[in-house]
Amino acid sequence: MNWAMVRKILLVFAISLVSTAVLASGPWQVVGPDGGDARSLAYDAKNPDHILLGTSTGQLFVSNDGGHNWAHFARLGGDDYVLDHIALDPQNANHIYVSAWSVSSQQIGDVFRTRDGGKNWETLPAMHGKSIRAMAVFHGNSKVLVAGALDGVFRSNNGGDSWERLSPANHADIKNIESIAIDPKDPNTVYAGTWHLAWKTADAGATWQRINKGMIDDSDVFSVIVDHANPAVVFASACSGIYKSESAGGQFSKIQGIPFSARRTRVLKQDPTNENIVYAGTTEGLWKTMDLGKTWKRVSNPEIVVNDVLVDPRDSNHVLLATDRSGVMASTDGTQNWTTSNHGYAHRYVSAILADNKEADTFYVGLVNDREYGGVFYSRDAGQHWLQKSAGLGGRDVFSLKQSSNGTLVAGTNRGMFALDRNASQWHSVNTVVTEKTAKTVRKGSKKPVTTTTASKSEMDARVNDLELGSERWMAATSAGVFTSTDQGKTWKGGPLMGQKDFVAVRAHGPVMVAATRSSVLVSKDAGTNWKQSALPPFVVSIRTAAIASENDIVVASREGAYRTGDGGSTWEHAVNGLPGKDITSVSFDSTHKRLLATSDATGVIFHSIDGGHSWQRGPDAGYPLRRVSVVGGRLVGATPFDGVVLQPENESMSAAADAGSSN
Repeated sequence: MNWAMVRKILLVFAISLVSTAVLASGPWQVVGPDGGDARSLAYDAKNPDHILLGTSTGQLFVSNDGGHNWAHFARLGGDDYVLDHIALDPQNANHIYVSAWSVSSQQIGDVFRTRDGGKNWETLPAMHGKSIRAMAVFHGNSKVLVAGALDGVFRSNNGGDSWERLSPANHADIKNIESIAIDPKDPNTVYAGTWHLAWKTADAGATWQRINKGMIDDSDVFSVIVDHANPAVVFASACSGIYKSESAGGQFSKIQGIPFSARRTRVLKQDPTNENIVYAGTTEGLWKTMDLGKTWKRVSNPEIVVNDVLVDPRDSNHVLLATDRSGVMASTDGTQNWTTSNHGYAHRYVSAILADNKEADTFYVGLVNDREYGGVFYSRDAGQHWLQKSAGLGGRDVFSLKQSSNGTLVAGTNRGMFALDRNASQWHSVNTVVTEKTAKTVRKGSKKPVTTTTASKSEMDARVNDLELGSERWMAATSAGVFTSTDQGKTWKGGPLMGQKDFVAVRAHGPVMVAATRSSVLVSKDAGTNWKQSALPPFVVSIRTAAIASENDIVVASREGAYRTGDGGSTWEHAVNGLPGKDITSVSFDSTHKRLLATSDATGVIFHSIDGGHSWQRGPDAGYPLRRVSVVGGRLVGATPFDGVVLQPENESMSAAADAGSSN
């Protein structure tokens, strides 16, 4: 055997060992922070501890202990799929149906089905492409399903294998279905709530009646429920309030007792063991009646937006809520007290990720869309446990998070900047902008002009997209321009730069500074005294971040791809040597290892470059779309659009996971 052949065999063997090591390392771990938006809940009738949770980003989570702990279960459709309704077959919990509609293309959606408990999923061909906004299963025969879509009402009598249209095709009013209910004693009687009042059929769609007597005209009907003990009692929730009928929809009366401000009732749910108890999930908390609608009481914080309600059929005191921002909330004492129940459920939009500059396993994340439940979270044990650190932020979104050399954290938010000193408990505003005006005047009796400078102060309230905290100068890219501070953020100077205001990124490397809007890059080579417009290609219109590898090597990440310059911005090239050609979400310079890191929302792969961005190598695949990446305790940590933070396995073999470092 010749040496070339031996080398080839050894190379194949080495590659197989590396592949085995990577496979053995296991998937990247979602580590939180727990919580976020939760859309829908459903339980297994034979084992109510088995609960499924649907999200607004195409993901299902599962709990096998009554909602105490959660794990990722399935991803259905794209990240824009809203999983509004989940149904587990009460006779066979391995049969699960999930309806979905798309946020980005609201006219499309699907019904998903599994027959093996979630191992394999399929879309039901007859419903493929329909925007499904409602779904119900007939309790007397779980093979009967009714779905409401934007183009009408449909029914299946064989567990989803085939479907028939119940509503007339192209009907002027029976469309844009938002809610569905089936009479618990008669599968041919179906109620459909639309974006404009409600309808009913008592003969499987042969005829339909508008059921609007007593309802305010033009009511968007979000939810309809039929009393499981007495089907003549029907509740309907709408943007104009909650209505009750005692004549199977023949006449409705508006329920009093719920304030006008909370009238947007997103869901109604009846206690499965006590028909007198009904819950109304509203945009201002959870309301409860214990006398079938005669009187109501709010039983939660008014700030909570309730999307769904689950009542344990074994214990009516155990109630779960799917909410905006605070995830799953649980009560075990009949709604007197509530706690979050999100362990293992991470559904956060992480906009910023930062490794602490002194503590190896400590890192921070900034969140958007979660108001008082978001802000900044930190972990001291590589994501195993999290604490919120948001007092003083006032529910603001955090778009940028950086740390100064003395440990002070600075957050760029949708309304200004805030600082948190090391070991402090509350953020404080650092938004004082000083504007100087110079004037020359000639005093009476003198020919020599005198120059006077006056300074005025104002508070910045702009969106702060990016920060750079140098030892001598801090910089901020904002929607009102670029600002700099030479006194650790106490005061700022700046504004529009070369006639441009809305900046998304700012970077500094020695005297070289880069400031980017969504479609242009400005470069200064003298610490900001003079700026020059860079010759970026005109079709680049969605820049996200920028990085400086050296005084001449600059890279920007954009929807149109990564672009690099090796001459300080005079000429640019599309960086495609080993990197995806578009959808680059971030690029950063890891100064510890002298390399650039890049991420994309089209793949979970982390790319790295050691030659200023000219060529790129594939690193590990996180398995999740990534918005940012950092290095914490020697392991890569990724920020995802919807899944919170993902952490690289400790034993994953990878050149990009060398010693602990940080990326800007």
